[in-house]
Amino acid sequence: MAGSRPAPARGERIALALGAGGARGLAQIGVIEVLEERGFQVAAISGTSSGALVGGIHAAGRLREFDAGIQAMSRRDFLRLLDPAIGRGGMLRGNRLVDAMREVVGDPLIEDLRIPFTAVAVDLVRHREVWLQRGRLWDALRASFAIPGVFLPHVVNGRELVDGGLLAPLPIAATRLSQADRLVAVDMHALPLRPPAGPAPSAAATDVPAAHNGTPRRGRWRRRAGAGMGLVELMSRSLDTMQGQTARIQLAMDPPELVIRIPREVCQFYEFWRARELIEVGREAATLALDEAGY
Repeated sequence: MAGSRPAPARGERIALALGAGGARGLAQIGVIEVLEERGFQVAAISGTSSGALVGGIHAAGRLREFDAGIQAMSRRDFLRLLDPAIGRGGMLRGNRLVDAMREVVGDPLIEDLRIPFTAVAVDLVRHREVWLQRGRLWDALRASFAIPGVFLPHVVNGRELVDGGLLAPLPIAATRLSQADRLVAVDMHALPLRPPAGPAPSAAATDVPAAHNGTPRRGRWRRRAGAGMGLVELMSRSLDTMQGQTARIQLAMDPPELVIRIPREVCQFYEFWRARELIEVGREAATLALDEAGY
């Protein structure tokens, strides 16, 4: 209940668990902005997939530069960075995309970052999570967001690794070892906002003006009446279904002190060119969660 907990002391240390969610992971930039505006000090970060991308860049101290760059990208700019991997174990190599981000962020080692950082990936041969806490940052990030079937697996220390969201869409366990005062998790799989009552929406995306389960008053309901799913939407919804269920289990088994929830339907997983809008979604979600928790 709002007001039942004291506001954080200036500089109170928190550990952040940043979840997987494709493009909507960019909302976590807005979450970090609000947390720091409220006086929290980020003392440790773990991240999976796009959560690893945002968390690793913040740990390197380059989130502001990355934020400016991604907000300036158009849909065409983003599509130009995709390098097809025809006839291999994924649709995209991901090298061109990583190279573009490396130009902004640099190429640091994880152990040299200003904030302790863990990127979570999955070893498909050993069927286990892999916590990447040393070595080149971009090797760890590239492995953590290697969505099977979309990006090629990435080799780190002789192991072919893929997206950490397969086993840990919300990497709470990887953050528990920190000495922070509170653990804050960002769940990227909050229940969808309900479509408005009345006539079915048109083929265009329709804004939904109602909140649901404490999520911010923003969202898109993209389904067309009577329309079937294409391949990309089918892959996206299948991955979201699996990750959402796993994230709910993780939250039930190991609840953090605070959960900030991002509605899973705010964008398609590939719509990174909607960064400005998604960052604002994150700001709204963080503000709502902190206000309701009395922080």
